[in-house]
Amino acid sequence: MANETTLSPLEQQVMQILWESSPCTAEDVRVYLAEKDETKALKDSTVRTVLRRMEAKGFATHGTEGRTYVYRPVVPRRKAAARAVRRIVDRFCGGSVETLLVGMVDDRLLDARTLLDLAATIDGSTTDPEETSNA
Repeated sequence: MANETTLSPLEQQVMQILWESSPCTAEDVRVYLAEKDETKALKDSTVRTVLRRMEAKGFATHGTEGRTYVYRPVVPRRKAAARAVRRIVDRFCGGSVETLLVGMVDDRLLDARTLLDLAATIDGSTTDPEETSNA
């Protein structure tokens, strides 16, 4: 399981690659980064170092195919996102998820319908939120 260590911007990019294209070799990651952004033409040794750091942080793991390391994500995308949001809530909202949600509504990142859908999902209810709001 990953510790609460954050990922660098490059590590975040590599995690995106692992989530989208797993399993990947270091060469796969290097080529993908270079194709996506020409300024990311990294040496193979740099990519392997990044992958080793991500393993040490608990975000990735590897197996071997022949003599080649093949990498996979350990932390699912949704769990990594939840941890990042938790850090934001703790840092900027004094630990209050409500403060975060109200701010997201104020900035029009969330609307009432989305909040009702989320509440229904959390509740485990199959009731259509529109029906409850019209009652």
